[in-house]
Amino acid sequence: MQFFANLVLIVQLLSALAIIGLVLVQHGKGADMGASFGSGASGSLFGATGSANFLSRSTAVAATLFFGCTLGLAALSNGRVTGSSSDSVLDRAPAAAAAASGAAAIPGAIVAPAASAQPAASAAAN
Repeated sequence: MQFFANLVLIVQLLSALAIIGLVLVQHGKGADMGASFGSGASGSLFGATGSANFLSRSTAVAATLFFGCTLGLAALSNGRVTGSSSDSVLDRAPAAAAAASGAAAIPGAIVAPAASAQPAASAAAN
């Protein structure tokens, strides 16, 4: 399972780099006017408009691959790909969330005592 997650992560990184490169290579909307006056774009490998279509389609394919890998990594990090389980965030005990809040890790912070410790302390005082 870890090998598959690493493979999906590598594909995601490669598709992200491909998107960056393809976006940087593409021309803006203002570049079309210069191509119509013979700036040399019509003599390129893909023709005057062929490169725009090729680059935009390649970018769309790389973006689709990137989003697919992102969804796959999210499913793999959750521990299960499909199906539902009774162990959800809402089913967990609130004490685990309070312990993980990190308030005790702040130097000088005043941490309120737990609600269950107060009745025991008042019973001992009586």
